[in-house]
Amino acid sequence: MTVATTKKAPAKVATKVAMKTKVRAKAGPAPVTIPPHVDDELGEVWHAFKGSAAVAAREKLILHYAPLVKYVASRVATGLPASVEQADLVSYGMFGLIDALEKFEPGRGNKFETYAIPRIKGAIIDELRAMDWVPRSVRFKQREIEKALADLESMIKRQPTESELAGRLGISRTELHQVVTQISFVSVLALDETVNVGQDRGESVSLIDTLADKAFDPSTGVESQETRGLLAAAINSLSEREKIVVTLYYFEGLTLAEIGEILGVTESRVCQIHTKAVGVLRGQLSEVD
Repeated sequence: MTVATTKKAPAKVATKVAMKTKVRAKAGPAPVTIPPHVDDELGEVWHAFKGSAAVAAREKLILHYAPLVKYVASRVATGLPASVEQADLVSYGMFGLIDALEKFEPGRGNKFETYAIPRIKGAIIDELRAMDWVPRSVRFKQREIEKALADLESMIKRQPTESELAGRLGISRTELHQVVTQISFVSVLALDETVNVGQDRGESVSLIDTLADKAFDPSTGVESQETRGLLAAAINSLSEREKIVVTLYYFEGLTLAEIGEILGVTESRVCQIHTKAVGVLRGQLSEVD
C-alpha cells in the first residue's frame, strides 16, 4: 500500500511568489480621470467617462461643453462671408469637441477648455477648407489685393491706379494682370449675399432682390431707385475704361469678346478690367459707415 505524499515548495519559489505579490500591491496610483477646476457633479461625470467610457457620461459632457463650440464658431464667423451659416460652423465644431473629449488626458493638469478650443477651431477650419474648391494660394492673393486696395484708398483718398496697386504689392503690372485673371475665374457671388443701402447704410438687401422682376410693385420702386443711385455713384468712381466695360457688359449686354473689339484689347484684358471693377464696386456697396 502506497501513500501519496505532497512535496513542499522550495523556499526560493515561495520567495518569488511573495515578491510578485508585493510588486502588484505596490502598483502605481489609479489614472487621473477628473480635470482640474471642475465642480463635484461635473467631476463625477468625467470620472464615469474616463474611468469606464460610459456612453451616458459622454453625452452629458458634450451637452455641457456645447456652448464652448458656439463661442468658437462665433469668433470664426466674424472673418467669413455672410453666406456661411453659423449653424454650419457649430456642427463642424462639434466633431472637434468630441475628438477633444476622447483624447483629453486629465492627468496632465490642463483645463479642458484650454485643450479643446484650438481643436474645435481646427475642425471648423478644416471643414471649410475641404468645402472650398478654390486653391488657397488664389484666396491668399485675393485677400492681399483687397487689403492693398483698402490701404491705398485710405492713404490717397481715391481709387489707386494699376501701377500704384502693383507697387504696393511689390509686383509688376504684368504679374498683377495675371493674378487678377486667376481671381476672375473663381469669383462667385451668392444670391443671398447682402449689401447695405439707405442714406445711413443701415438697411440690408440681398442681391437676389436686386434682380429684375417682370411684375411691377410700386412699394419697391423707391428702394430700387435708391439702390440704382448708389450703384451709379459707385460706377462713376471707376476709371474711364472700367466704366466702359461695366456699362457695355451689364447695361448693353455685350460679351467680353465684343467689348475687347471695341476697346482694341484682348478678351483676357477685358476680363481683368471687369474683375477689378467688380471688386471696387463690391467694396463700396458693402461699406459700412
